[in-house]
Amino acid sequence: MQNPPPGQPGTPTGSPQSAVGLEPNIAAALSYIWIVGVIFYLLEKENRYIRFHAMQSILFGIANSLIMLVLAIAAFVLTMVFGIGGAMAGGPVSTLVTLIIWLMWLLFWLIGIVLFATLIFSAVKAYQGQKFKLPVIGNMAENIVNK
Repeated sequence: MQNPPPGQPGTPTGSPQSAVGLEPNIAAALSYIWIVGVIFYLLEKENRYIRFHAMQSILFGIANSLIMLVLAIAAFVLTMVFGIGGAMAGGPVSTLVTLIIWLMWLLFWLIGIVLFATLIFSAVKAYQGQKFKLPVIGNMAENIVNK
């Protein structure tokens, strides 16, 4: 969550346009559109600022996909086992089971909104020229880019 020193190679203020033909801060912000991040990471060979944000976007996209997949499967299984399974067995679906199913789906959507807000926040920070690092993922991205 630090700003890099001005004029350091790989920062938006010390770099000319990127290999993709955009200002570094614009390219870094656009890289938070997941597929654009993959493309920019593959095309950009020199600018570490863009490569960092592109790799952070890629890793965040992978983590985001895995989290949402696990939550969707868990919500689906809970719905099938307790909701439909209970109704097919002839017994009434208990209020507690219904509440658990609704809470699971609510959690799915709330986490999705938080992850989307994190993505927007990261893109804004990149546009402002800040090398904002997400917890865990930021250090991983930095290690990959610095190899």
